[in-house]
Amino acid sequence: MAVTTLKRKLKRKRLSQNTRVIKIKQLCAKPVIKNVDVEELKKSFAK
Repeated sequence: MAVTTLKRKLKRKRLSQNTRVIKIKQLCAKPVIKNVDVEELKKSFAK
């Protein structure tokens, strides 16, 4: 018994899987926290 693969359907399925993984990674990602000098920022806004 021969088995045929549905290539178009498989491609669509993989695309949706990858987009789901990317969305989950974006939701879990945290921004990089840098040491920010608050006083320096206030001076720059005063200008």
